[in-house]
Amino acid sequence: MSLRWGLIGCGDIVRKRVAAALSKGSKCKLTAVSRARKELLIDFARDYEASPFGDWRQMVASDEIDAVYIATPVHLHAEQAIAAAQHGKHVLCEKPMAMSGSQCEEMVAECKQAGVKLGVAYYRHFYPVIRRVRTMIEAGTIGKPVLARAEAFERFDPREGGDRAWLLDPELSGGGPMMDFGCHRIEILLHLLGPLNSVSALHSNIHFDRRVEDTTTATFMFRSGTQGVIVASHAPVQSRDSFHLFCTDGSAHIDVLNSGKLRVAGPQGTVEETHPPPANLHQPLIEDFAEAVLEDRPPRVDGNAGRAVSAALDQIYSR
Repeated sequence: MSLRWGLIGCGDIVRKRVAAALSKGSKCKLTAVSRARKELLIDFARDYEASPFGDWRQMVASDEIDAVYIATPVHLHAEQAIAAAQHGKHVLCEKPMAMSGSQCEEMVAECKQAGVKLGVAYYRHFYPVIRRVRTMIEAGTIGKPVLARAEAFERFDPREGGDRAWLLDPELSGGGPMMDFGCHRIEILLHLLGPLNSVSALHSNIHFDRRVEDTTTATFMFRSGTQGVIVASHAPVQSRDSFHLFCTDGSAHIDVLNSGKLRVAGPQGTVEETHPPPANLHQPLIEDFAEAVLEDRPPRVDGNAGRAVSAALDQIYSR
């Protein structure tokens, strides 16, 4: 058996990763695509031998598909996911899950009512290096977590009217870099360290004068007592994608999250390990979701996980 997919949104990253994963997965078949810009839609559909739909509403109502991957601006996620669920389609939604925690609640409820699976595209959850850190925490290898720190810097200044300019409109995106890619780090912290007690944040515009912040520092207090810090920024000229975990008996350091290189420090010294991610970062996410549908189990990053991230974002942006 294979899952027949409909894809809503056909941008560059979707073409390189998502569509490729939906096409190459042994349990997946990309059957239909939807995009408002007709000329781009036709080219995309031809390349992947999929049925083109100019209106996503028609696609989610089609009998050609079993599931949808939603890759549109954030303000559309809830409407599209709910409509798909009401037509009996399983839903895998891009991050962040929605504009607010309350919208996530609606998505979870509608999917549960319809009896369909709901997942969120936090693909870093599946990184082997993150799995390795979680294993060490569970085994007590480096002791009890004390502080987690993540830094995500990416200079981002899209041209006006460009495909990604919507990310600078808070009514479409919900916020700046913390909303866009900082949310990945929030999911990692929740995955590794458990539920939160409280979240606070500082926002500023240091380099760019725009309607969303260019820098956010968020602090997290977990129920376990562990503390966390995430800094997400468009402002620094140097990019950064680091994660560090300091524990009572050692520490774990990932200087570049996408590289999979890990340093584990303890009383006996430092050990260097390598746990690289797959060539297509979305492949494990999509394969797990397809298996969840076919095996009738929850996906590893389900709607509840996405809702927890959005609840933290609500506190960060004081919604």
